[in-house]
Amino acid sequence: MSTVVLHAVVSVDGYVADLHDDPGPLFDWYFNGDHPLAAQDMADPAPGGLRVSRTSYDHVRSQWDATGCMVIGRRLFDITNGWEGRPPTGHHVVVVSHRPRPDGWHPEAAYHFVDDVSAALSTARELAGDATVAVAAGDVGGQALALGLVDEVAMDVAPVVLGTGRPFFGSLDAPHLLEDPHVVIQGDRVLHLRFRVRR
Repeated sequence: MSTVVLHAVVSVDGYVADLHDDPGPLFDWYFNGDHPLAAQDMADPAPGGLRVSRTSYDHVRSQWDATGCMVIGRRLFDITNGWEGRPPTGHHVVVVSHRPRPDGWHPEAAYHFVDDVSAALSTARELAGDATVAVAAGDVGGQALALGLVDEVAMDVAPVVLGTGRPFFGSLDAPHLLEDPHVVIQGDRVLHLRFRVRR
């Protein structure tokens, strides 16, 4: 059975982007190394120019390679235009949205539009098989955690204080306990953390 991991790059004060959906300096570490962050079989060795430190490469590449399906909200889909139908990690993307796939948008893409977070996670688990389901942080991720559908929380913490913005856990309004981090890796301008959700 797949593991569901809630994940994003996050500021020290808990935001994944500013109020205009711009991650700004949160993503600086994606460009400060000499290791292209791409799968071995990709034609572009550094998609978008992503180059990280060796330490971050080993961690992030292993996480990306373990992912079978992503779950994202409609906001992220619209901002990225669904990465033009090519998921940045995994083979499938489930988009939580009350609106259907845009007419004519990459009909060949393995993207599934579902209007309920619980149903989206169920679909993602089925598509992922034994691989990881990666849930994007924000409103959808917070809802998944509140519903008890998240197994682990992964944070790439950038040494940035945004002051305001889009919260990592969306509008979550109740406490949820996590175990002590079982992954703590210091990269260059980023701290990679991973916590199991306490049951």
